[in-house]
Amino acid sequence: MVTKLPSSSDPLPSGQQPGCDTSDLIQVHRIFRWLYGELPGLIRGVGDGDVARVSVVADYAHMDFFALHLHHETEDLVLWDRLAERSPGCAAHVDQMKAQHAQVAAELATVEPLLITWREEADAASRDRLAAGVEHLRGTLLGHLAPEEEHIVPVAASVLTQDEWDEMGEHALAGLQAARKDLPRDIMALQFGFMLATIEPDERSAWMKENVPAPVRVLYTLLLKRKYEHAMVELYDGQPVPPIP
Repeated sequence: MVTKLPSSSDPLPSGQQPGCDTSDLIQVHRIFRWLYGELPGLIRGVGDGDVARVSVVADYAHMDFFALHLHHETEDLVLWDRLAERSPGCAAHVDQMKAQHAQVAAELATVEPLLITWREEADAASRDRLAAGVEHLRGTLLGHLAPEEEHIVPVAASVLTQDEWDEMGEHALAGLQAARKDLPRDIMALQFGFMLATIEPDERSAWMKENVPAPVRVLYTLLLKRKYEHAMVELYDGQPVPPIP
């Protein structure tokens, strides 16, 4: 379990100015829309009794569930109190976000045991129950992401400092590092690859120079890019990987 980050009761940290770049959250939301859009079809595409293929897709599904848990935990710990304190007019929307997070968490608690059963049984019935559960979760998630982008992101961009906003990325990275042994072996490459996939190909080089430290860019070129591509080939069984819209 990662340590809870402190919530600020001061108007602003000393010496810092409000205003931050929230574009990375929009990227993350695009990834979640894509992940949960693709997942039911990947599950249903596994043949009855295909234990090897179940293992591949189940590992990926587990990663998707973990990522959603971590993302919402990060927002719960870093965003809501600060937004309500600094922009009281946003309090009703913050309450809406908290309620929607609780609903997503409840549906994850329902669908995750279905994944365990499918991994153990590898049969068509448990496969189809899991796919249906993911579709229901997807509907709830999609109903949450749009109002967050409309009502929360603009307020956060205007009242939080960049350092405060960056705490979300730091918290997420710490959570990934803490859970690496329980996640697919290429989780860091997948995370980086998904983020790059939200950038237009002709803009990726400039985005990396602006947002990624030089040592990580080198690591991506030498290792992470190949790991990401290999993982996608394995997941899609050699078929073309649909782009993130």
